[in-house]
Amino acid sequence: MLRVGLTGGLASGKSTVAGMFRRLGAFHIDADRIAHDLMAPGGRAFDPVVSRFGRGILGDEGSIDRKALAAVVFRDASSLAALNAIVHPMVREEIARAVAVQEARPNPAPMALVDAALLVESGIHRDLDALVVTTCRPETQIARAAARGGMTEAEARARIAAQAPAEEKRSAADYVVDTDTSLSDTERQVRAVWDALVTEG
Repeated sequence: MLRVGLTGGLASGKSTVAGMFRRLGAFHIDADRIAHDLMAPGGRAFDPVVSRFGRGILGDEGSIDRKALAAVVFRDASSLAALNAIVHPMVREEIARAVAVQEARPNPAPMALVDAALLVESGIHRDLDALVVTTCRPETQIARAAARGGMTEAEARARIAAQAPAEEKRSAADYVVDTDTSLSDTERQVRAVWDALVTEG
């Protein structure tokens, strides 16, 4: 089964593009959801993360408050590196497990789409056969992030700054999908990538 990575900066249209690949028949692995589950109470990363960052990152119900954790790690590169060192190896293991389960099925999907915001930063993209990067203008990212709610413009800018620069992601990409356009044009680009990898490849 083809292993394809999908990444992009904050609010760059990654989730929309992932949905388009799913509709074409990709087996979607949401690495950000895996990381969330690993850090939930009882998850393998919960205790190590709380031990490293303290109980101040916990919400009233005893689970990790992701906004409080983000406030710590996205303003300090060493804290972000520490969090990634705990979580990324576990995420890599879970991705491999999910792919193995899908491959063992009688009729596996032709493509496993590994979707993660920090695919390049974590180095996980090097484990994959191809990398697709979603991209759009920074102003579009900030406007989309603010429109979603739950994040101020300043927080959006800090999150974008903590991720690998768009140029670095694009330079690692085998395919780039420009989402600063209509949905139908984005879908046309996704179909072209699918055809190149699955139909023609």
